[in-house]
Amino acid sequence: MSSPEISSLSWGQMKVQGSTKIYKDCKVWPGGSRDWDWRETGTENLPANTGNMDLIPSWEDPTCLGATKPLATTPEPAHLRAHAPQQEKPPQSRLSTAHSPGVQPADVEEVVEKGVQILVIGRGMSEALKVPPSTVEYLKKKGIDVRVLQTEQAVKEYNALVTQGIRVGGVFHSTC
Repeated sequence: MSSPEISSLSWGQMKVQGSTKIYKDCKVWPGGSRDWDWRETGTENLPANTGNMDLIPSWEDPTCLGATKPLATTPEPAHLRAHAPQQEKPPQSRLSTAHSPGVQPADVEEVVEKGVQILVIGRGMSEALKVPPSTVEYLKKKGIDVRVLQTEQAVKEYNALVTQGIRVGGVFHSTC
C-alpha cells in the first residue's frame, strides 16, 4: 500500500489524495490519513518572546496569534534624540506564538505503527510548532528517518518521497 499524496495546501487547509475531507492539520501514512490535533498530547499555544510588543489576534485562528504591533512609546526630547544611537524598529507583523512542548512521541506513534521508513514533520507555515529532541530520538531508535521542515517544504519533501515509492508518513500543521 502506498502513501497518499498531499494534493493541496493553503493556510489552514490540506487535501489528501483519496480523502474527501479538508484537514486543518493531519497525519498521513501508507493507505490513509486523519485529522490531527497537536493539542491532544499536551502541547499548548504559548506567547513567544515578543520583546516590546503587544499581542493581537490574527489569521482568524484561535489557536495561533499571528500579528503583533509595537507598544505606544513616548518620543524622547529632541536634544536626547540627536545623540542617542539609532535603534532598529521592531517588525510591524511577526509570529508571536510557540506551540510547546510540540510534536511528542505520542503524536507520531500511530504513523510509526503503519510501518513507515521516513516520517516528515511539518512545523507550520511560520514554524511555530516545536519538535523536541525526544521525538527525534524516539523515531531514530525505531529506525525511522525523520525530516523536520516548515510545512510548505515538508509537503514538497513528503510528496517527492511518495513519488519515489517510499513508505513515508507525516504529521502536518497547516497554520502558524
